[in-house]
This record gives sequence, C-alpha cells and structure tokens, in this order.
Amino acid sequence: MTKKRILILGATGQDGSLLCKYLVKKKFKVFGLARKSATGNLKNLKEIIDLSNFKILHGDLLDLISIEKIIRKIKPHEIYNFADQDHVRWSFEVPSYSFDVTGSSVVKLLEIIKNHSPKSKFFQPLSSNVFGGNKKNKQSENEEFTPLSIYALGKVSAFYACEMYKKIHNLKVYSAIFYNHESEVRPEEYVTRKITKSAARIFLGKQKKISLGDIKAKIDWGYAQDYVEAAYNIMQLKKPDYFIIGSGKAYTVEYFLKKSFKYVGLNYKKYLKINRKLIRPIKNSTLVANTSKARKVFKFKNKTNINKIISIMMENDLKIESNN
Repeated sequence: MTKKRILILGATGQDGSLLCKYLVKKKFKVFGLARKSATGNLKNLKEIIDLSNFKILHGDLLDLISIEKIIRKIKPHEIYNFADQDHVRWSFEVPSYSFDVTGSSVVKLLEIIKNHSPKSKFFQPLSSNVFGGNKKNKQSENEEFTPLSIYALGKVSAFYACEMYKKIHNLKVYSAIFYNHESEVRPEEYVTRKITKSAARIFLGKQKKISLGDIKAKIDWGYAQDYVEAAYNIMQLKKPDYFIIGSGKAYTVEYFLKKSFKYVGLNYKKYLKINRKLIRPIKNSTLVANTSKARKVFKFKNKTNINKIISIMMENDLKIESNN
C-alpha cells in the first residue's frame, strides 16, 4: 500500500508546524512548504526536521511556478493550506499583499490542483473574522458573512473560490471556519503570546510593563493542536464539507491577562498600560462558535479549556525566559 503523501503549506507557522508533527507521528510522508524568507525560522519543526518521512520544500503562494512544480512532482493525497497573512491589524497596513496571500492565492492553488493533481484532497482554513459584523450570540455554518477587515475579506473570497471549484470542477475541497486558537508556538505579536511572555518576563525581572489595547474584547479561544487535529479529521470524511470549529465560549482579553499573571502570583493591574494605538480601526462583534455540526458529523471535541491553554503557554514562556 502506498504511504500517504501530504503537502502542508505554511509549515513553519503555528498551525502548519503542529500539523506537520501530528502527521509525521502517523508515519505519513509529509512535505512542509516554507517560503525562502522563512528558512531561518524552522524552530517549530526542530523535533522532526531530520526524520526520514519529513521534508522541507521551498515555495511561495505568490509564486505560481514554485507551487505548480511541487504539486506536479509529489501528486499529494492531501494538501493543507496554512500559509497566509493572518494578522488582522497588519492586513490594514498592507491591504493588497494581505488580500493576495489570503484570497487570490487560493484561486491559483485550486487551478493548479485542477490541472495537475485533481484527485488530491484540499483543506482551506477560514477565520471567524468572516463574521466580523455578526450580531448573533453564536454563529453556525449558515450565517451570512460580514467581513470588517481585508484579512476577513480575503477569507470570504477563499471560501467562495473553494465552493466554486468544488461544484464546477468536482474537486475534493474541505474547509473549516476556525475561531481563535492559541498555543505555545504562537508568534509573540499575537495578544495571547504577548501576555504570557510578558508575564514570564515581568515575574523574572526582565520587563516592567505590558502594553495592550482593548482588554474588554471577548474572544472564543481554543487550543491550536485540537484544531489541526480537527482539520485532519475533516479531510478523512468521504464527502467534502465545511465546519465551524471553536470552543463555544468567550472570555475577555482581561481574563486571559489576569489568569496569566495570577499563574506567577502577580496582579496584572500593577503592570498594565493601555495603548490606544493597538485598538483596531473597527471592532468585531463578540464571536462565539456553534460547533453542533462538527460534533455530530465527526465527533469534534474541544479538549483543552482556556485555563489549560494559559498554563501550557505560561510554562513554555517561563522555561524559555529562565534559560535566556
């Protein structure tokens, strides 16, 4: 029996690296795609980088030829696209680039798959930001899209591209609308990692203050490892479909901040500075996932609650900062 070949775009990022490690352990042949500019950022893959069933390949979503060469050569059984510009605030600063990477590139990818590897299964992650202006308590797969950022607009375009190629060209396209998902490998410019890293540094006497924007914003937070496993489970379904993936509960940034500082016995109020420049130009509604479809179809379970996520991230940053 042929060993399953899997191509993961965005292999050095949070979701891509976690999925690479998860699938390598399943003994599949895993190819991780990284941009040339990310070759010095392989720390998330250090545990698997030398394993025989894992290989780093170089390409870029904005370079059609590099992606086409790889897909034509590998003919992967499964392709996961975790490569995009996923920072909402940055998308306001570099709108054209953000839309090209998040939206337009998906059309190019699907076109390559259609022409050169039509039997490949393709997974496209989407974002709860597509519901930015939604006013309902919880969002299901039937909600209308109301994007409030270039990043969200790119994801909406990616969704419709996936639906079109699935219906017109009969491609095996799967997707999930992921709500916020965090982990110990989140980059430091994201608020959760900024909080846990700052709490660890302040506790160790390396930093005096933490600067944040809107701490009253409520977020549906889950653990990234649970979500990439959900992506894999979705891809094993016989019929292509898309699902809402989230925790179903929302907590304020202030809650995450308070619990992180409490983990090391500190009162966050003594160290917090509010910076108005860090507040988004327009605020999303509070977005909370309705995961009933995912629970019913493939038994999705949110295994890691917010307090466990905080403890995992705090332990990681305390270890890193203690050793630096």
